[in-house]
Amino acid sequence: MYQTAIFDLDGTLLNTLDDLADAVNYALKKFGYPARTVAEVRRFVGNGIANLMSRSLPNGEKTPDFDEVLSNFRAFYEQNSQNKTAPYEGILPLLARLRERGVRVAVVSNKFDAAVAALSRRYFGDLVEIAVGESPDRAKKPAPDGIFYALDRLGMPREGAVYIGDSEVDVITAQNAGIPCISVLWGFRDRKEIEAAGGNLYATAISELEYLLT
Repeated sequence: MYQTAIFDLDGTLLNTLDDLADAVNYALKKFGYPARTVAEVRRFVGNGIANLMSRSLPNGEKTPDFDEVLSNFRAFYEQNSQNKTAPYEGILPLLARLRERGVRVAVVSNKFDAAVAALSRRYFGDLVEIAVGESPDRAKKPAPDGIFYALDRLGMPREGAVYIGDSEVDVITAQNAGIPCISVLWGFRDRKEIEAAGGNLYATAISELEYLLT
């Protein structure tokens, strides 16, 4: 049994897609750019909000008002990140059972730090001990810095730790941290994309994830 379970957030624990799409399209519309579909935003998520907005804009970071668009996205999302977001079915009971068994639980995400903290507090309470987001103090995923920071805060070693995510970035992050990765298939990427990054352990349902964790 793993002693430490570190989870990605978007597409793994929470379905945040609709709120992200709303924030993207708010910022795009405000500056006169064409809207994106939810399916497009799904493909763009995974490497932090700057990359999300770069992929959403027709000319990416070369857009003259890129910084303003990004700032408007962030401000809107901070106020509207919990409108349509919800945990995937079965996640809360799973986290509760892990804590009952003495497994230490953390979140490491590329979403900006304030949003990670707010969402974790709102939806998970004390079921998640440490919530780590994008910060100037740490390199974002696929760098392993967030995982190492969470383990340090928990006082836990890499041995016995596992990272659970839904994307190719999560697989590479776990590889860089030197820990196993379990890839869930209910999130924002399909199996083919994850396999291309070296993923080799999959859960298609909460029951399968719990089996792999215990």
